[in-house]
Amino acid sequence: MSDLVSLADIERAAERLAGVAARTPLVPFPSTDPALLVKAESLQPIGAFKLRGAYATISALPDERRARGVVTHSSGNHAQAVAYTARLLGIRAVLVIPHTTPGVKVDACVRHGAEIVYVEPTMEARTATAEKLAEAHGFALIPPFDDPRIVAGQGTVGLEIVQDCPEAEVVLVPVGGGGLLAGVAAAVKALRPEAKVIGVEPELAADARASLRAGHPVEWAAEETGRTLADALRAQRLGDVTFAHIREFVDDIVTVTEDEIRRATRRLAREARLIAEPAGAVATAAYLFRRDELPNARTYVSVLSGGNVDPALFLDIYA
Repeated sequence: MSDLVSLADIERAAERLAGVAARTPLVPFPSTDPALLVKAESLQPIGAFKLRGAYATISALPDERRARGVVTHSSGNHAQAVAYTARLLGIRAVLVIPHTTPGVKVDACVRHGAEIVYVEPTMEARTATAEKLAEAHGFALIPPFDDPRIVAGQGTVGLEIVQDCPEAEVVLVPVGGGGLLAGVAAAVKALRPEAKVIGVEPELAADARASLRAGHPVEWAAEETGRTLADALRAQRLGDVTFAHIREFVDDIVTVTEDEIRRATRRLAREARLIAEPAGAVATAAYLFRRDELPNARTYVSVLSGGNVDPALFLDIYA
């Protein structure tokens, strides 16, 4: 389909990201059979995969457009990615953030010199405020997930997985708004069509699974998605762009419980020596606790999407 991100789009994004985003390792999770490799996006300069989409998108803007500054809305990691990118490029960044965003993520945005606007934790409040700021000040609006440029940037995760582990048979990917899952699936299916790509989300924010089953985006209320510990996966619905990719390329979406997310976060730290925020641990949780729901394979890859966890929460989980 012409409206879907192509392998060439993802490869161009990878060229832009060279020297900016880390080529993160595939870390073997100890004593797993079949083998599990963890794609450690927590090791990015901002501690999450979001740098890929943000930098690929903002750096491609025309100079005059970029010079006016950028605005985005985000639950945290994308905001940090935009702030980091804006600092690298020497431009203004305004971030619309739910007031429930963990302080560790907000503090990082402020350190990068961004301006913060707090709103209620609903997608409606976030998007409306960001759009108003873009119109009033001429900022370029950088969507958190529902944009082909963002999807292409996030797709570089999948590009690296297949290049570094061509024998990967099942790739497990967290899903919130769907940008990461859409991009990874597009890249993996282009390079290794026989591989299975499975999205993973919390049971308490399972709008993506409902959407895949229904054949169209299904929205959950903010009060529902707000129940999960995985704050980065509280998007109320998939975007239209991301859903189109997921419907085309993703084989299934499974869910994990809050207890399984906690246990996976703890095991990633203790056994793989990797720090994960709860959202970053869901894909590994699916391998550890829901493998009976996954396709059989000899080699699995789970994407650890981010490690920006509040220290107090991490201590509570790790104890």
